[in-house]
Amino acid sequence: MVVPSRIRNSVNVLLCVVAVAGIGWSGTVLWQTWHARQQINEACAGLVPAGRVLTLCPAGGAISHRVADEGTIELDVGLPQDCEIFSAEAGEKHGTSSGERWFFTGTVGVLPDDEPWMPEDSLNNLIAPYSEDPTYPTEPLGGGIAGTVTATGVTVRLPCADGTWQGKSITELWARASLMDPGPAFSENGQLTSHDRNALAQTAVGTANNFAERLGCADRLPDPPEDIPALAEGPVPAARADGTCAWYRKADFEHDEQLPDQVLESRTDDTLWDERCGLVLSEPRANALWQSDAAEHDNIDRPSRPGDWFVSLHTYSGEAAKNVYLKSDDDDFPVAARPNQAGRSDRSIWWASSVCDGKPQIHTMTTAYDYNKLTVPALEEVFHTYVSDVVARRGCTDIELPASSTFRTD
Repeated sequence: MVVPSRIRNSVNVLLCVVAVAGIGWSGTVLWQTWHARQQINEACAGLVPAGRVLTLCPAGGAISHRVADEGTIELDVGLPQDCEIFSAEAGEKHGTSSGERWFFTGTVGVLPDDEPWMPEDSLNNLIAPYSEDPTYPTEPLGGGIAGTVTATGVTVRLPCADGTWQGKSITELWARASLMDPGPAFSENGQLTSHDRNALAQTAVGTANNFAERLGCADRLPDPPEDIPALAEGPVPAARADGTCAWYRKADFEHDEQLPDQVLESRTDDTLWDERCGLVLSEPRANALWQSDAAEHDNIDRPSRPGDWFVSLHTYSGEAAKNVYLKSDDDDFPVAARPNQAGRSDRSIWWASSVCDGKPQIHTMTTAYDYNKLTVPALEEVFHTYVSDVVARRGCTDIELPASSTFRTD
């Protein structure tokens, strides 16, 4: 069959038009990708893996970065430093007037530093007091990496005993990759999507390894675990505790009506610089205690919100343990929780210390302000049991506990 020449010409023209359009479209995409990578590299000093950032769910559309000293990484200025990345898709989904939105932050730092570690104050809350959103305790990253996963990002640490920054020796470096308030458009049940959790973990690890190379560190982090699980919602009944608060269930403390009946916990991980266990009185238990004879005091306010009355316990390890400060009644002069010592601050925070694998550990306990006025004597056994569990699990020695005289009711 012979095809008329005019038909062949038409087909050839059409194919050429399609080919040119395809080349133009692919060229536009390639240029946008190249430009996006340039924006990320420029803002983040080439430390943050740009390709990983571009796989995040809110990374669609035009990419830009904050043009300001506080939003770009400049290693010769000071640490920690962060870079802030914007996307058009994040702006579109959140309805911003500018047409773009800050959606990603990459941060790097070194240890030791001058930033103090401070556990909750007795006037704080463990549970969001004015929100119906669930509380998601921080979880360890796992995979042999010292790292944490929160509702918005991933932080990792890497030993660096042979590295230097601005001529000074360092012991560790850290990196964080996080989404800026992802919101319903880019989250599932108030949490990061599984895809974004994995992408942020890969980004944080890649950033730490790039930073390690820049500082002359010999070690590198392995790839993070695949399919990082969602955070567990809390609080849960103390009878179900099986992680950092399992010791509380085993000691049967929840059956004492003076003590908390719920927990906020995570998986245990001895590599963490801050491992936590939160104990919370449910509203019925807190109100029953307030109404009891022991609670009939003019200076104790009735608990009015979930989590008003709580006990918060932390174990700080390594560099973090060397710089722990506790709030006191005089906010201008916090109490230093020193290794090889133990004691209490004025504002109902106790600390103990130990040494694990040659590294200092500081163990703290904070009690809610009004709750503290009722149950301090009972909490001495709680704190001792907590410290005993941690030091046994981590193989610690040189344990210092606060004196019994510090567990008095004010």
